Amino acid sequence: MAMMGGVELTAPGCRRSQPLQIKPTLAGAEGAASGAAEAPQPAAAAEKLTEIPPVPPVNYGVIGAGAWGRKIITTLTLLKNDSQFKNTGVVAVCDHFPSWLNRAGDLAPKAEKFDDYKKLLAKPEVQAVVVATPTHQHRDIVLDALKAGKHVYCEAPLANSIPDAKDIARAAQKAFKQVFQPGLQERSHPHRHFLWPFIRTGALGRNVLVRAQWHKKGSWAKTASTPERAAELNWRLRQATSTGLMGEACIHRLDAVTWFMGGAQLGGRPSAITGFSSLILWNDGRDVPDTVQCVFEFPDGPNAGVRFLCDATLCNSFDSEYEMYYGTESAILMQPGDESRESKAWMFKEVDATPLGWEIYARKDSFGAETGVSLVANASKQAALAPGAAAANAAPLVEPLQYALQSFTANAGAVSAAVKDYEELFGDADTPEYRAKLAEARKYSFSQFPAAGWEEGLEATVLAIKANEAALLKQRLELKSEFFEL
Repeated sequence: MAMMGGVELTAPGCRRSQPLQIKPTLAGAEGAASGAAEAPQPAAAAEKLTEIPPVPPVNYGVIGAGAWGRKIITTLTLLKNDSQFKNTGVVAVCDHFPSWLNRAGDLAPKAEKFDDYKKLLAKPEVQAVVVATPTHQHRDIVLDALKAGKHVYCEAPLANSIPDAKDIARAAQKAFKQVFQPGLQERSHPHRHFLWPFIRTGALGRNVLVRAQWHKKGSWAKTASTPERAAELNWRLRQATSTGLMGEACIHRLDAVTWFMGGAQLGGRPSAITGFSSLILWNDGRDVPDTVQCVFEFPDGPNAGVRFLCDATLCNSFDSEYEMYYGTESAILMQPGDESRESKAWMFKEVDATPLGWEIYARKDSFGAETGVSLVANASKQAALAPGAAAANAAPLVEPLQYALQSFTANAGAVSAAVKDYEELFGDADTPEYRAKLAEARKYSFSQFPAAGWEEGLEATVLAIKANEAALLKQRLELKSEFFEL
């Protein structure tokens, strides 16, 4: 268990005797909301951590063995080192490019290799599939996988067109015996669930402005032995197949910001986008811009008047990737985690902000002339001075992708077990009672292992597609509610 500022967290995948608990307490979030300057409450006695049984077995097939597909295979293999996920296994891999298929096979020596995903889906021992192909190829694979009764983890964006994304969402909605999870990793990250109640209980004051960026210098261009293969590999550089920088790079920022702003139910879905784009450095025949800026407007409600500015470039790497939330009481910087750094966040208070009380005990970090209050678990002065504190900037013990795949594995296993238990007792007829039982099992499992579903996947995909469209057209586009409806 971790505690900071009165927010309590048990992270998914750790040894715990209770489900994931995310709740503000008086000293932290409630104090922030009310403006009361509460003194930090003493930590409760350490929870007795117990060894918990492994999640039900899940056998994976991975479709798409490029660099990211191989990263997924490696991560799934690492899950077996955790006793909670020791029954996870990659039993099949698929790619039509022989050298990639062989490299994937080296990572999972016991996995059967296929050059046709339909042959992989025909294998009854494959319970779940990860779709790691190019975005424009997702639709048919996902629909076939769901039809074959497989649980599906589909990389984000769901598709490169809104109709295709809606087809995927409809199929996932109907597949009540299966788990569908889009690759929005931060929906499973414990640090994001640590921060969400903190943001939503008023520590910022009134929302004013949000900025996010993705900066990474690189061409995205790939070379190949034949022109045909080069064209296939460089799908991101063509408007016909790519969602551009907004979709292929910034979709996690779009999802995170709209989530933290309240989502569609609480005024966090943008109502319009104005886009700008340029091709500045990588003028090599591509028709996808290498630099993009988008300004998102919000509807009347709690975020009325707020603008969300998101920019991305392949021409410069400075400042990398982050989100910045500005409020009347404070600003909060969120640095997402990746394979080389932990997820972190800092609060920068206004001089006239109401004292929260707990922040005087938290660790402080300097940013030029500014001082940020560290918003991480156990971010106290004592923790900062403890032996090993210098390792805070080391590579994370658990990467964001692993958190997402842990959630998918646990939830797919739990739903499969619930299906088996019910059908052994009552048969496989689709009845209201059957759906209610599975919904109950699903709700409990997702409370322990949170993850995005088809709704979040569709929402983020539509935002990314329309943002890319606005950037290409260099126009302001209204976001109609029908874009998000099935």
